[in-house]
Amino acid sequence: MDERNSPVSAQRIPPIQCLLTFEALARLRSVTQAAEELCVTPSAVSHRVRQLEQIIGTKLFGRADFSLTTEGSEYLAHVREGLEALQKFPGTQGPTGKRKLKLAVTPTFARSILIPRLRQFTEAYPEIDLALHVSIPLLDVIAEDADLIVRFGPGRYADLEHIKLAGDDVTPLVSPAFLREHGPFERPEDLEGLPLLRSPLEPWRTWFAAHHLDWPEPAEGSQFNDVGLMCDAASVGMGVALVRLKLGRPWLEAGSLVRLSERNVPSPHAHYLCWRTGTMDRWECAAFAEWLRKSLL
Repeated sequence: MDERNSPVSAQRIPPIQCLLTFEALARLRSVTQAAEELCVTPSAVSHRVRQLEQIIGTKLFGRADFSLTTEGSEYLAHVREGLEALQKFPGTQGPTGKRKLKLAVTPTFARSILIPRLRQFTEAYPEIDLALHVSIPLLDVIAEDADLIVRFGPGRYADLEHIKLAGDDVTPLVSPAFLREHGPFERPEDLEGLPLLRSPLEPWRTWFAAHHLDWPEPAEGSQFNDVGLMCDAASVGMGVALVRLKLGRPWLEAGSLVRLSERNVPSPHAHYLCWRTGTMDRWECAAFAEWLRKSLL
C-alpha cells in the first residue's frame, strides 16, 4: 500500500487526555491547579505527562517550576493549535492566515534587546505575525489593546499577570571626548560639578546610595524620557548618563560611550512581561512569552 495514502496510525497519536493535561500544566504551572481544572487527581496529572513524554520521546518540562524545555515549548504550540482545530465543527468558519500578536514595548528595550534577537522568533514561528508598538507607561503612552506588554519597574502590577524577564545593573557612561576633557575619574566624588543627564526612568539616587554619597537627586540639567535618547545625548558629549548596561550595550560596543567605573550597581527595577488574564490561553502569546523569557536567560 502507498504509505502516502495509508490511514494515520493511531499508535502515533498521543491520547487526548495526555494532550489536555500537558496544555493545562504548561499554562498553570501547578499540578494541583491542573488536577482541579481537569477533575482528576494530582498523581493522574503526573502520570499523563510522563506517558506523553514516553510516547513522543522527549522531555517536556525542564525544572520543578514546570518551565518548558525548548522541545516542550515547540510542542505546546502544536498541541494548542491541534486542540483549537478540534473545537471547530463542520460548517463553522475557522480563521485564515497568520496568527496576530501585538506587543507593547519600551523603545530602548526594543532597540537594544528585542530587535537583535527577533529574527530567531520569526524563524521559529513563521505562522505568527508580530506587531510592535511603543509604550512608555511612565508617561501614560500605552498601547491599550496590546496582547503582551514589556514594562520596566518594581514588578507590582496588580491589574496584570506578569513574569520577570531580566534585571540589570547601572553605571555612568560618557563619550570618549568627554572623558578626555573632564577625566580621569578615579573616585565617585569626581562627578561633582559635572552635567549629569537626568531620566525619571533611572534616577541617580541608586548610584549615589551605592557609593555612600549623600547627594540629592539632580534638579537641573538635560532630561530625557527615553534611555536611548539619553545615550545619544551622552555620546555627543552633553554629560554623564546613568545607564542600564543591557540597554547601553549598542553604544558601548560601537565605542560611542565608555564606562567611568568598573563597578556595577544593581538597578532596583527590572523588565517584566505583562498580560491580562486569559491572554495565555492563546498559544501564540504563550509561545512568545516562553521564547522571550528563555532568550534573555
